[in-house]
Amino acid sequence: MEKQDVTPKTGKTAVRHVVVGEDFVGVRLDKFLSHQYPEIPRTRLFRVVRKGEVRVNGKRAAIDTRLASGDDVRLPPIRELAPGEAGAASGPGGAPAVRGPRLPKGLLETVTGAILHEDERLVVINKPAGLAVHGGSGINHGVIEALRAARPDERDKLELVHRLDRDTSGVLLIARRPAVLRMLHAELREGENFEKRYLALVKGPWNLGKKRIVAPLRTDLRVGGERTVKVAAGGKEAISEFRPVQFFGSVATLVEVEILTGRTHQIRVHAAYAGHPVAGDEKYGDAEFNEEMRRYGLERMFLHASSLTLTWPDRGTPFSVNAPLPPELAQVIDALAARRRPRSSAGR
Repeated sequence: MEKQDVTPKTGKTAVRHVVVGEDFVGVRLDKFLSHQYPEIPRTRLFRVVRKGEVRVNGKRAAIDTRLASGDDVRLPPIRELAPGEAGAASGPGGAPAVRGPRLPKGLLETVTGAILHEDERLVVINKPAGLAVHGGSGINHGVIEALRAARPDERDKLELVHRLDRDTSGVLLIARRPAVLRMLHAELREGENFEKRYLALVKGPWNLGKKRIVAPLRTDLRVGGERTVKVAAGGKEAISEFRPVQFFGSVATLVEVEILTGRTHQIRVHAAYAGHPVAGDEKYGDAEFNEEMRRYGLERMFLHASSLTLTWPDRGTPFSVNAPLPPELAQVIDALAARRRPRSSAGR
């Protein structure tokens, strides 16, 4: 339900007040705002909240505030959010409608062509490397904006279940209903019914066997204005399990990684912490190793979300999806195998 404050001089809508319905109960304020302003970068929305322009029940609210049924959310004029970027046209009931920058046609085709699976609850994307999952931090748009643009009838319902780094490819889940999003976020917090596995090429021979790395991560660090994650006492709990899959002599090892927590850059930082940085990782990797991998044809970071398995809590039924290794990474494996006969990890 929506009501509006009208400026007496111009008669134009100045502020909207939206009453939270059942579809958004328990949803974070930033998620709610993304639904209200689907074309506005999240970083801009964060700034608006910090300035106190968004109010919940008349009070300032944090970006991670979880909404309750009947909450009154004050929304500032869209012109103040995106001057020169998003105009205010007449929408339903005279409310401002958002018109963001037009998405490139190629992006829409890339995202819709990368759909691995869809049903009444989920859309599963095999995300290409180099594509952000959402706009923000200087990026105008990503997977979720493209999918919403391709499916305008579902625009207000489609939402990311989890995230992948921009340079990571592979399985990405998108919920088609708020109730599904809440259910899966609850499962992610519990961590018992979610299994996320990745394939990574790491430096040198992985002689640690199947290894669980438990090393807390500080994810709030900035170096030169850029987020940097480090292993540090007092950081957030982070657990990764590494298993060697294929050895390439002293050069590199293909490993499978299961993450039991979902921290920013977790696999990359844990791999470097173990002394085996991920190939092609410009932030946490080894420059000489990266250069050597370029000679094998590697032109991106070798990290791929290969599979995801979950159990639907309301049905008790399993759901599983797999994304094959992209051709550009498979070619690197072939080039390494052609030069050095790998040792199989079977029976290790």
